[in-house]
Amino acid sequence: MGAVDQSAAGDRLESTPGDHLERCLKRYDAALARDPMSALALVREWMRTDWRTFFAELRGQRPIFVTPAFTVVTRFADVVEVLSREEVFTVRAFGPRLDAALGAPFMLGRDATPMNWREKGLMQVMLAPQDAADLRELAGRIADEALDAAAPRGRIEAVGELFRHVALRVCEEYFGFPGPTPQTLSRWTRAVVTDGFANFQGDPMIQAESVRAGEEMMAYLRGLLAERRAALEAGRRPPAEDVFSRLIRTTLPAEVGVDDDRLLVNMAGLPLGFVESGPGAMVEAVEQLMLRPRVRAEAVDAARDPDPARFDRYVWEALRFSPFFKLLPRLCERDHVLAAGTPRRTVIPAGTFVLAAPASAMFDPDVVEEPDDFRLDRPGHVQLFFGHGHHACLGVHPARAVICEVVRRLLRRPGVRTLPPPDGEVVRAHGIFPDRFVLALGPDGKGV
Repeated sequence: MGAVDQSAAGDRLESTPGDHLERCLKRYDAALARDPMSALALVREWMRTDWRTFFAELRGQRPIFVTPAFTVVTRFADVVEVLSREEVFTVRAFGPRLDAALGAPFMLGRDATPMNWREKGLMQVMLAPQDAADLRELAGRIADEALDAAAPRGRIEAVGELFRHVALRVCEEYFGFPGPTPQTLSRWTRAVVTDGFANFQGDPMIQAESVRAGEEMMAYLRGLLAERRAALEAGRRPPAEDVFSRLIRTTLPAEVGVDDDRLLVNMAGLPLGFVESGPGAMVEAVEQLMLRPRVRAEAVDAARDPDPARFDRYVWEALRFSPFFKLLPRLCERDHVLAAGTPRRTVIPAGTFVLAAPASAMFDPDVVEEPDDFRLDRPGHVQLFFGHGHHACLGVHPARAVICEVVRRLLRRPGVRTLPPPDGEVVRAHGIFPDRFVLALGPDGKGV
């Protein structure tokens, strides 16, 4: 192990899964023989609450885990194969729900179509990598304002007052999509993303709420576009250089097919891709750092360094231990031999609902050296926080800047620490989306 992270390695969590090997699978097999529905309920519960133990068992015993309802893929090479074969493993598992919410096809719900390639490329140009430095400064300023306001109280509800607050301000000041109010934009994104990525049972009430939220969002964007166009025609420049303004001023040939409707659908996709996942990643990173006192102390010291690159490594390694997106859903469109040429070789039948598990892949010892240790020298290719392949996050550069800087500004505050339960516990909606995480602030804080 490299000298750069020797001290951090001593902070390994003791709840490693090795001592529990086969515990989950034996219970699953017994339940499956007795009552398949109860067996599936066990799997869902383990993936929600004890996923690290469960995934470790699967990697060692059944790396391609076939159940009556879905197949879970846990080894690094196999997860990458699923995410790289978009013509076989498609996003049709959730794409139609996003289309229904937005009232039109959305590139995130399409695989290797001309529309997907065209509009993904356009939005990558709009979300320019060179924006990252200024965006990082913006996120840091907003975070410091929120932390200053909370400091006299000696605590902050980090999700609503900090992480989600920053994300919504980024939507306003960088994306150019403020919403009628931040609260309304927050409601829209939660409704649509919940249906797309957490409504596994197909609850019609959740679907209906998503469609209502999407209709409101698109109507608002149409009005905002009219206002922006009128201002441009009157010779008034936008108050700031934001992504929406760039899109409006960009002239494309008609045959490219990006009209105003397509422009607005892609604008809607920006908060949908960030307002839940950005704060979610911040919560996971902070929680993991707080669980490791020695690593936390090192991260606090690194947060004071003028060079943020020294600090960022702590965020990404913390997220490896608990990424926000632990499972990525895909639908197998035709029979496919997964992991061909290996002992794991498995035929995935057409129509199979597949859950690729980046959270498991990043602990695969065939690829990740000493996976249970907290190390700062991990190569970038083992990090699957932003997906992989055709549907890898197109806003990775601004997302990295915002996530790291907000966590950095938080850890620069004296005495930041978790509180005893229940205040200090992360409260999540649908077991996924963080809603509450109270942290103490103040110079007298010395412990967790």
